[in-house]
Amino acid sequence: MKRLFVSSFSLLLCSLLFLYTAKAQVLQYTSQSLHAHNDYKQAFPFWEAYQQGYGSIEVDIFLHNNQLLVAHEETELDTAKTLEKLYLQPLLQCIRKEQHKRNLILLIDLKTDAAPTLQALIALLQHYPEIIKNKNLQLTITGNQPAPSDFLEYPSYIWFDANPETDYTTEVQSRLAIMSANFKKYSKWNGKGVLTKEELFRFDSVIAKAGITSSKKMRFWNAPDIPNAWYQLMKLKVGFINTDRIVEAATFMNNLPKYSYQLPQKQQTYTPSFVSDGKQQQPKNIILLIADGMGLAQLHAAYTANRGDLTIFKIKNTSLSLTASYDSYITDSAPGATAFSSGKKTNNRSVGVDYNGKKLKLLPEYLARQHKKTAIITAGDITDATPAAFYAHRSERTESLPILEDFFLSPVNILAGSGNKSIDSVLAVKQSKDIQVFHSIDKFQSEGIEKLVITDSIATKPAAKGRGSWLTKAFHKTVNILSQQKDGFMMMVEAAQVDYGGHANDLPYLVTEVLDFDRLVADVLKFADADKETLVIITADHETGGLTLLDGNMTKGYVSAQFSTTDHTAVPVPVFAYGPMSHLFSGVHENTSVFYNILRALGIQD
Repeated sequence: MKRLFVSSFSLLLCSLLFLYTAKAQVLQYTSQSLHAHNDYKQAFPFWEAYQQGYGSIEVDIFLHNNQLLVAHEETELDTAKTLEKLYLQPLLQCIRKEQHKRNLILLIDLKTDAAPTLQALIALLQHYPEIIKNKNLQLTITGNQPAPSDFLEYPSYIWFDANPETDYTTEVQSRLAIMSANFKKYSKWNGKGVLTKEELFRFDSVIAKAGITSSKKMRFWNAPDIPNAWYQLMKLKVGFINTDRIVEAATFMNNLPKYSYQLPQKQQTYTPSFVSDGKQQQPKNIILLIADGMGLAQLHAAYTANRGDLTIFKIKNTSLSLTASYDSYITDSAPGATAFSSGKKTNNRSVGVDYNGKKLKLLPEYLARQHKKTAIITAGDITDATPAAFYAHRSERTESLPILEDFFLSPVNILAGSGNKSIDSVLAVKQSKDIQVFHSIDKFQSEGIEKLVITDSIATKPAAKGRGSWLTKAFHKTVNILSQQKDGFMMMVEAAQVDYGGHANDLPYLVTEVLDFDRLVADVLKFADADKETLVIITADHETGGLTLLDGNMTKGYVSAQFSTTDHTAVPVPVFAYGPMSHLFSGVHENTSVFYNILRALGIQD
């Protein structure tokens, strides 16, 4: 007996140690990990939970006048609501249609005396041989159970719900399908915040016992039923999450792969020298970096995934930009970028024109007066709203070919990103001794031509799916050309696909794009440190997705979140500034201030 106790105690300690070391990472839960508690109270008992892919469904039954009726309380009994009609017949339909191929626990809570209720249940099940012979189904008894010593007397298709406080013999353990316990017995936690260390230990102990005594999944009934609680229960490695929110919980679980991300390996960052940061002198060069759709939550998600480290977070001068357009509380990229390029608020969908459709004077035109060259780079379509706002004048952002025509009339010298058949056809006609077109960033070079265009299909691929270091490569190739200009330059580089990840509500997509943007930021700051005459401004035109961070661990590089929308929001976005005159970018201001602060830094009068 002493040896057995030591062995079991050691196994318990090992299990607890494993649980604690695994705390940082949520497992890959799905709707199969959900238990539909009080399922019979749903608008469509059985069907809703089953179609959502639940792994366990609960039904309470009463033996009443020789019928097995479904209800929570005896006062709710209705002879039309039978176990047979609401659960057994639908289950049989699924089996016959070969739909039932996944593991399922039907947890039957006996509300009347165990022996007669079980006898009636077994008699009823004899009419459903396809159910009792199905190897993927466990008909599991809870509530008024018989004594554990009697479990083996019942047919082998009858399983039982284990109690963590009961010691079961090895033979009886073979008939246990699940282990359930009252959450409130171990904690009074309401689901907000986190569990205390003492509570975690209590839960870990009972979960470890479930694994040791029966190798079965653990379920806590009476637990808080909100997303934050689901996260905490997943961290505990609970086998089944108990819920009454059938659709919401299934959506939450099935979206976990899109809402969670873990960076395999930390990305190296750059620590700026600050040698020219904040100096009271006019910069020679301006580099404006725009991460479309990037808010503070997007940045912090990437910061968490990168083990608490981002180059962009090392910048000292920061502010917040208010993003509303002229005609909408929530902007789109067209007026958002036009605010940067012109200093004016305009309507949604408009680029380079005011709210009346009147042509605006854009930043490259101001800089041309100082003989500065301009380059526009995007990890997206070269005629999309953000790049177009720096060279085009249109009231409708989708007018791709007219927007492209505006480029040829603008002072912008280099335009790089992705094209399409229509764009490339126009460029083929326009190509001349004054306009050179390239279709690969690798082949891009300067030949002293006034206008250079790069349409590279790789630009619109996600960073994690083939684009790789395209954005930083485009920056280096372009800055090497522009640096040869004695009067300086302006460059706008857009990380377009942070926005794509937000619209798709895809956290891995979003985070990998922000991390790619941070690599660009590192290279730009390295250039600024070496050059000492470059002002770098980093911002976003708006936030996309309404991202909310709900869980994460910086040690493991893990982050999980939820989205409130697939569209833009009105949330203010950060502005970071580095280099000479960077102190101008401070406080909370309208997005148009970015334009005016650039002019102030350069000593240009509007």
